[in-house]
Amino acid sequence: MSPAHRVIVIGSGVAGLSFALKLAERAEVLLVTKKHRAESNTNYAQGGIAAVLDPEDSTAEHVRDTLEAGAGLGHVDAVERLVREGPQRVRELLEWGVEFSRTGARLHLGREGGHSHRRIVHALDRTGRAIESALLEAVAEHPSIEVLEDHLAVDLLVSEGARGRRCDGCVVYDRTAGHARPVGAHYTLLATGGFGRIYRHTTNPAIATGDGLAMAWRAGARVANLEFVQFHPTALYPAEDRAVLISEALRGEGAELLAIDGRPLMEAHPQGSLATRDVVARTIDLELKRTGAPHALLDATGIPPEELERRFPNIVAECAARGFDPRAVPVPVVPAAHYACGGVATDADGRTSIDRLFAVGEVAFTGVHGANRLASNSLLEAVVYSHRAALAVADGLARGPDEPAADAAPAPGTASDVLGTDDEDRGAIEGLVRGLMWEDVGIVRTDERLARATRTLEAWRDDPEALGGLSGSGRVEARNLLLAATLVARCARSRKESRGLHHNLDHPETDPACRHDTVLSP
Repeated sequence: MSPAHRVIVIGSGVAGLSFALKLAERAEVLLVTKKHRAESNTNYAQGGIAAVLDPEDSTAEHVRDTLEAGAGLGHVDAVERLVREGPQRVRELLEWGVEFSRTGARLHLGREGGHSHRRIVHALDRTGRAIESALLEAVAEHPSIEVLEDHLAVDLLVSEGARGRRCDGCVVYDRTAGHARPVGAHYTLLATGGFGRIYRHTTNPAIATGDGLAMAWRAGARVANLEFVQFHPTALYPAEDRAVLISEALRGEGAELLAIDGRPLMEAHPQGSLATRDVVARTIDLELKRTGAPHALLDATGIPPEELERRFPNIVAECAARGFDPRAVPVPVVPAAHYACGGVATDADGRTSIDRLFAVGEVAFTGVHGANRLASNSLLEAVVYSHRAALAVADGLARGPDEPAADAAPAPGTASDVLGTDDEDRGAIEGLVRGLMWEDVGIVRTDERLARATRTLEAWRDDPEALGGLSGSGRVEARNLLLAATLVARCARSRKESRGLHHNLDHPETDPACRHDTVLSP
């Protein structure tokens, strides 16, 4: 294998890092990350990884739970693949040095909403950080992986190949030096995470501006099911710039949801406070709108204080820093945008509709989550599908791919033309988009609000003055965020039913005729 073979990985969460480690023996890997390496949704993931590791559990039951949460849109083959391959990927993380919580010599398995068994492998309440730390250490030690921190992938380089449009690398912008350059590659992987920053209240970090989704769309890739945005039902109130997430695992250990006056909120549901996230978030949202209350309450005082401190030290500390003691009193919570179930459409091995462009993790749509993600299946999807993508790329490299086209360039209408002096401030447009999406394309929707949102977002996209005052990476991110929001609104407007995470008051029932994915093509 020639050392000149290059693979570009865009994003430094668990999907991108694990993919990079597996390809580094076969190619030079350039890992591009727009912030510091540990700034990703992976790093903030609290709950854990769902996998069948208990002898009393079964693959069939995990598949059933996942499909039930997906409300009829989960792809059976994709879910079976996820669950079947999951345990081996968890064992691989152990081999890479991830220190999961144990009870004696055995892994401690937690339970979360929608799961029929205890199958959540975790590292206290900072599982994502534990995984990312181990993978970052391995990446730093590997001589074939180069990491470009504080670099923004602006657009994909595309050309016309024997199998249609193909990706030949990307334009990379150095945010410190303030200049961009094209970087060719034999294969490119999008592992950029989601687009949670399009909403006013979100658990996502500031980098989650939908960059991978926007780049793929501009390059000509298909996207799917963007209307299904999961709102985590319990973010600590008041929700700040990045809301503090109160893990669902607390409810798995006995915490209960209450109205602001102390009434139980979930007693009418068969699973109570362990109902799936869409049900819980919608119940809280309707209660807040009905009463005008600013928040609901999560009561963890029934959990022994010493157990709360041992299992959830970071949550206890985060609450304490904001003046709340979950050991003694119920804490205020509100829903917040958390996870995108749709994304760039891929096959079973992460291939997109553009040759040599792969996508894994939250940026990708594999069909696993359907209309609603089952808790703790996201990190599982990241490691399972990044492994499959790595095998597919390795096979392509072994067969000797053509060199990247010398004339490869960003597709017309891309973001590359807006670069200039770097500017971190994404400006007023971000606040406008986040407010509009929260009000009109949030947890509960209507036809009128969706139509208004779509018209407004498209008008902003067509107005050069909407991004006025921005330049450099700030302008690129704002444009990506605006495009991601527009695609979400378009998908939501086209689904004339209520299913999973998409709830439309004008179409409150689930329609069997709508049991299909929402696919958009540029």
